[in-house]
Amino acid sequence: GQGSILTLTSHAIRTSPVLRGKWILNNILGTPPPDPPPNIPALDDKKTQAKVATLRERMSAHRANPVCAACHSMIDPAGFALERFDAIGRSREVDESFNVLDTSGVLPDGTAFDGVADLRAALVQRPDRFATTVTEKMLTYALGRGLDYYDMPAVRRIVREAAAHDYGMHAILTGIVNSYPFLHRRSES
Repeated sequence: GQGSILTLTSHAIRTSPVLRGKWILNNILGTPPPDPPPNIPALDDKKTQAKVATLRERMSAHRANPVCAACHSMIDPAGFALERFDAIGRSREVDESFNVLDTSGVLPDGTAFDGVADLRAALVQRPDRFATTVTEKMLTYALGRGLDYYDMPAVRRIVREAAAHDYGMHAILTGIVNSYPFLHRRSES
């Protein structure tokens, strides 16, 4: 894992599969989940009997609630894959309460995985998704504005042409600087 991303997607003293899963959906797969509805209660951190429930057990309430389930069934699994890393990115085998970690899950497309290596293997099966996400984010930066529907043909062309070069960064950058939106951008000032 990348320590800075693992820390960014954690709370001060504990990990957050929700933040981590959301980061993967947004920055790797290019499918950001919608914002949560208002007034969502915090996770129950109380002890159950003699042991503290695992974070996965406590988060199951999100997937059991119909209002939350649609999004959390997509967000949580990818975040659970990263649970082998603590809030600052150190490798670990147990959580803060010494519960054994369960890093298994299923991606929205039905691909099962167990741990970060399996998640990575599943994600690299669709390099076009990551290339599209990178192209959208880099073109947004290059244009100094958000993308609109009329920019999407250029994004698709850049990704299609980059495929012939194994989606290499050089091909994506060349496609961006040669794209119609980039060549015809206007200053806001």
